[in-house]
Amino acid sequence: MNKTRFLLNICLLSLLSVLTGCANGRGHSLPYDAWFLGFGAPSYMEVWIETADVTDIQGRVFRQAMSGTAAIQTPPDNRGNPRGWPKRPGIGAGKLVLGADLPRVIYVNWQSLVEPQTYEAYIEIPEEARQLMLKPERSYCNLDGKWITDYRDFLTIGLAPGGIAKVWVRGQCTAPIEVTRVVGRVDPRGPWQGESPQYDELSEESKAYVEKFGVPYGSW
Repeated sequence: MNKTRFLLNICLLSLLSVLTGCANGRGHSLPYDAWFLGFGAPSYMEVWIETADVTDIQGRVFRQAMSGTAAIQTPPDNRGNPRGWPKRPGIGAGKLVLGADLPRVIYVNWQSLVEPQTYEAYIEIPEEARQLMLKPERSYCNLDGKWITDYRDFLTIGLAPGGIAKVWVRGQCTAPIEVTRVVGRVDPRGPWQGESPQYDELSEESKAYVEKFGVPYGSW
């Protein structure tokens, strides 16, 4: 094989490696294919996420990584408790962020429907959180009664009235760890980035709770 043919083959193999990595969503150094971005809200404190954009540690931006309704509980007869956060928050409603490396900043623009108010926040993910997302951990899964090697590849953000955003990382079977909390600012454009003055309507259960008990500011 002459030198030209050898160099050509090396180039082709490198290109194939890049394309395979993209096809598998593995354009990164993670030990798993993708991580999950999820959102939740305290009971009755309904949230509509207009956009959640991710910037990874390579500087790439993944717009609309998530949008829509945050996970929430709205039990009837005011039987829920929106004060504070649960000790073990769920993964939230969200999506896999395919092709991304570890998160550096997450921009969230959301409607807090009980106020109503529109907020935005730039959430800087600490380096300690990224290290947790890379660290394998031997964990016991109650669902199937097995020990597994688990990664904290779920990043969950809780959104609450007043522009509060709290972040946890967790795995399928590992306990969540709180990694940061920020207070966003009011978006002066209002809902729908100023394209409409109308907020989404509250459910009847949330409306009944807020009318009777109000919004528990300061508990998040």
